[in-house]
Amino acid sequence: MQKKSIVYSDVNVFYKVTGEGAPVVLIHGFAEDGTVWKYQELFLKGNFRLIIPDIPGSGQSDYLPIDNIPASGIMERYADVIKKIIEAESIESCVVIGHSMGGYIALAFAQKYGDSINGLGLFHSTAFADTEEKRKARIKGIEFIQKHGVQEFLKQSVPNLFGAKFTAEHNTDIAELINASGNFTSKALVHYYEAMMHRPDRTEVLKNISKPVLFIMGEEDKSVYLQDSLSQCHLPELSLINIFPDVAHMGMWEMKDQANVTVMKFLNYTLDV
Repeated sequence: MQKKSIVYSDVNVFYKVTGEGAPVVLIHGFAEDGTVWKYQELFLKGNFRLIIPDIPGSGQSDYLPIDNIPASGIMERYADVIKKIIEAESIESCVVIGHSMGGYIALAFAQKYGDSINGLGLFHSTAFADTEEKRKARIKGIEFIQKHGVQEFLKQSVPNLFGAKFTAEHNTDIAELINASGNFTSKALVHYYEAMMHRPDRTEVLKNISKPVLFIMGEEDKSVYLQDSLSQCHLPELSLINIFPDVAHMGMWEMKDQANVTVMKFLNYTLDV
């Protein structure tokens, strides 16, 4: 495993590279960093070359000032970061898989750099823009962060990402995720929220993509509802659809063995298409 970094707009962006084989980029979600993929990294690195970044403002990556960027264009900037990373690794094309907000970045990448995509994975994510209800919820989240701070926000929000079964049996894992997220600044989390609130609908990306698309959904997901996820699955030419029972928004932890096998099958399929 190699720890590396690039400079993007005078900002250091950390990523790691591990394994050998066809390249796969794993993009973490909101209030996470690349370590959220730890189970998938261990399982996949024997067969694939994994590129796992910390997006700007997360993990070991510096915060990217975006005050002068329209909120609707922030995901594209993060997609540019991913593009620069794969160029630094001399990768012409790869599979890109994103969790939640990482899926929004993956979709922006697919839209802007379609020739660099061998497959697209949406892990508890959606191509639809935020509904008005969702925007209001994010605004409440911003207000809570600004009033109570990051750590209190994470204590309140992170447990809601998991299904009831996992929560009852894995309190220490949830606490680990909360503690691992303690280095976030309020400014970074607020800007992520703003980027998600104002991102455009990208269902056209799914309609136009010629490469396979993986959808992983949780029956108990309160962040990306199952019915909303299902309503986008028919859009791509090639869809692989997986619904995890008793799982909410963190399938890579809640049902890690099933998630690992599912991703492996998808990646092997992309090699044959």
